[in-house]
Amino acid sequence: MTDSLFILFVLCLNVAICEWLSTKPFLRHLGTALLVIILTAIEANFGLIPTTDTPLYDGIFSYLAPFSLFVLLLNVNLKDLRLVGLPMLTMFLVGAVGTITGVVASMWLFAGPETVGTLYYALAGMFTGTYIGGSINFHTVALHYQVAKAGTLFTAATAADNILTAVWMVATLALPQYLQRVRPRRHVPSTFTSIPGAAQKQYNDTEDLNPRDLGVLLALGVGAIFLSQRLAALVSAIPFVLILTTLALVLAQFRWVNKLRGSRLLGLFGVYLFLAVIGAYCDIAALLRDGQLAGVLFGMICLLVSIHALILFGIGALFRQDWDVLGIASQANIGGATSALALARSLQRPDLQLPAVLVGSLGNAIGSYLGIAVAEVLKSW
Repeated sequence: MTDSLFILFVLCLNVAICEWLSTKPFLRHLGTALLVIILTAIEANFGLIPTTDTPLYDGIFSYLAPFSLFVLLLNVNLKDLRLVGLPMLTMFLVGAVGTITGVVASMWLFAGPETVGTLYYALAGMFTGTYIGGSINFHTVALHYQVAKAGTLFTAATAADNILTAVWMVATLALPQYLQRVRPRRHVPSTFTSIPGAAQKQYNDTEDLNPRDLGVLLALGVGAIFLSQRLAALVSAIPFVLILTTLALVLAQFRWVNKLRGSRLLGLFGVYLFLAVIGAYCDIAALLRDGQLAGVLFGMICLLVSIHALILFGIGALFRQDWDVLGIASQANIGGATSALALARSLQRPDLQLPAVLVGSLGNAIGSYLGIAVAEVLKSW
């Protein structure tokens, strides 16, 4: 079936089904994002929907995906960084340096151009972005370099990333507790205690939405895409996606924009539709034939995250930092704001919940810039 309305019906239904499946104990750790890719890939490979370009797919890539990334970034107000505290902010930035070092080292040791192919530099940028501030940067960099249309590579990278992120959540929960027993550190409470409900509200998928806020969000998103396209045409050296990211971050510094209700809900749903199209492009037979690719990618990210951890925990140990701060800073890098918040709760550190969310938001802000910078440097080598 190639009718756009039928395809959109299937994609929307897939999001609903996968949201439900992700609540089941045996599928919870896969998450909605990966489930959407898998389910749509199965349907496409059985011929229910097309596996090649359609007007709907092109529209989602050209308009819906940029819009979704834009509205998600409207949650990032950099003025709140004053609430983070110097130790958490410093360790987060050290972790970002560790991620970049790990990406370059792993791409070299695994001979990226030969094992990954011509898009090795884009993949390095995606890993840089996602392991500095979470998956929003992964998708932004992938969109810029059109990795999304290389369905097999994108799906293998997403699967490897999801597995590693889950493993690292366990690691950052266990490491601070183990290190505290081996090398005790005094827990230094954060300068700013968590504002009750603030972090939870910002990262709750369920939001109130009214016509006024919806209208403003749609107007801002569509207007920003229009303006970014025009500016990118005038200044070809600056990528469209970076112009759009910058506009989102500038607007997010205005509190009335930052507090618009529905931005996370709209953004997440749009990203899930985007990922569903990724699944449609995925050739499962090719992915199974090239199972070695998934192994290579998983080896790469294991190495790069290990290097990130050695640098972050090594420097943190040298300066006798609180082990919980190091674990949360690392999780903010690798998993983003949501998982950093979950870790702070699990470690029973309510004083670190708000700083965890805020450094994760900083990662959302800078990850795409650094990801594209790393990709361009590797591309020129």
